Amino acid sequence: MENLTDTIVAISTGSTSGAISIVRMSGKDAINIANKMFRSLKNKIPKEFNARYLELGNLKTSGFTEQALCVVFKAPYSYTGEDIVEFQCHGGLKIAEGVVTECIKNGARLATNGEFTKRAFINGKLSLSSAEGVMDMINAETDAEVRAGYELLNGGLSKIATDSQNELTDILSEIEVSFDYPEEQIEYITKAKVKQRLNSIAGLLDDVLESSKTGNLIKNGISILIVGKPNVGKSSLLNRLINRDRAIVTDIPGTTRDSIEDSFTIGGIKAKIIDTAGIHDTDDLVEKLGVDKAKQLIDFADIIIYVTDSSNPLVKEDNDIFELVKNKQHIKVANKCDIAKTRQDKTSIYISSATGEGIENLKQEIYNRFKSPKLVEGGVIITNARHKQALAVALEHVNMALDDIDNQTLDLISIDLKLAYSALGEITGNTTGEDIIDSIFSKFCLGK
Repeated sequence: MENLTDTIVAISTGSTSGAISIVRMSGKDAINIANKMFRSLKNKIPKEFNARYLELGNLKTSGFTEQALCVVFKAPYSYTGEDIVEFQCHGGLKIAEGVVTECIKNGARLATNGEFTKRAFINGKLSLSSAEGVMDMINAETDAEVRAGYELLNGGLSKIATDSQNELTDILSEIEVSFDYPEEQIEYITKAKVKQRLNSIAGLLDDVLESSKTGNLIKNGISILIVGKPNVGKSSLLNRLINRDRAIVTDIPGTTRDSIEDSFTIGGIKAKIIDTAGIHDTDDLVEKLGVDKAKQLIDFADIIIYVTDSSNPLVKEDNDIFELVKNKQHIKVANKCDIAKTRQDKTSIYISSATGEGIENLKQEIYNRFKSPKLVEGGVIITNARHKQALAVALEHVNMALDDIDNQTLDLISIDLKLAYSALGEITGNTTGEDIIDSIFSKFCLGK
């Protein structure tokens, strides 16, 4: 395990070239080390700077001198809760690496992955779930992931867990008092009151757990499968949805022989879309393999786009394919509406992959199938499997206590309440084992 009394340093802007590079140093010697390296244009050293004010000056290393900015954050009013110094240098790895080397030469050591955020957790600046929110925001690929990560970082889940723990503590305390002083003949808490309070906790935990369905959607995206017979415009539709030419498009039926996968964003959610080989009877071995794969994928998709050619009448192949998808979550799409003579099918969305007509309507329909109040209104959304498991265990023990309360004494009920408290502590971090904490922070990037 890391020595948490060391002063640590790392590049916080990643290992790529850019306009600026930021080197961050945290620990009891951070300011003293910076004093040896930096002097402002006003001839001041970092210990003389006003906290949280950028100072322009010269940053000296054994290899070069760089004109840079320096800012000091004094404990406990910093990200880590320790003294922090940040150097903002010109972009380029060579400069940033030289600054890190000089910091190490003067007494710092290279930080491990996520060590800055780990220190923030240990020093009480962040709960464990809030720290995981930091990581979720860094790794976010969609707006919805950013929003969910921010709610986690902002302490939404941590507050729910802490409030529930506090309520459980109060109930347990009242139970303990009633059993410690039986001679007083005072009923400190009744089973009816315990039931009422536990039902309130169970309802809250159940509501939060319900959000994991939306969380799974945000984390993993929507899996969309395009199916239809050959030459109805499935590949053209894929290209339209992702807004680039990903799939080869020709007038020759059966051009797509294997599935093609790509993604786009809709309503802030990632949509993974798969174009499949046209489903039909064929003697071509390669084409048949593609058709078989398309049929297999039907069972795994979140939603299926069933495509027909609106410029021609439906045939047996169309109907056979619909039989495969009718009991699945699906959207009927009538393509080539720009050359169709009529639009009689009221159950289909009419589109033209050639002109783009109806594409936005299709995207909106996909989004409508999956949007939830949580997704639209925001709030705490469970996207982390560890959090979901901890909440589920806590809820299970609260429900077990409720199931047994009429047949057991309150001191026996308290066993489940203590287990529920411990499970919730896996979220806040106050009952989490050191190995789990280490594992979580090891997944962070260097410098965070």
